[in-house]
Amino acid sequence: MAIKPLIDYRVYTIAPRKMGEFVEVFNRLAMPILKETLGTPLGFYTSLVGPQNQFVHLWGYDSLADYERRCAARDSHPAFADYLAASGHLIVAQETQLIRGIDGLNDWLAP
Repeated sequence: MAIKPLIDYRVYTIAPRKMGEFVEVFNRLAMPILKETLGTPLGFYTSLVGPQNQFVHLWGYDSLADYERRCAARDSHPAFADYLAASGHLIVAQETQLIRGIDGLNDWLAP
């Protein structure tokens, strides 16, 4: 997988004891839309040490314009509101960061 210069780093804090339900809703309702509009994710993680009940997902983009275009497609997808309605009571907080690669250092990463 090629290294993307811009990464959308998202952390959702899920209500205690609701992670299983959230993952099921996310997998069933969000992932088909996200795969169609955002492409292939870079990975999914949960917190092990530190703040608990966190669901982390990473998406790669070629540029800020690419990010904005794909997010607009996600947000305007006719079925996205169904996911938002089904997951709203499960998400306590959401953090989104756009992080960018450092030229020269990412050469050390495996292809």
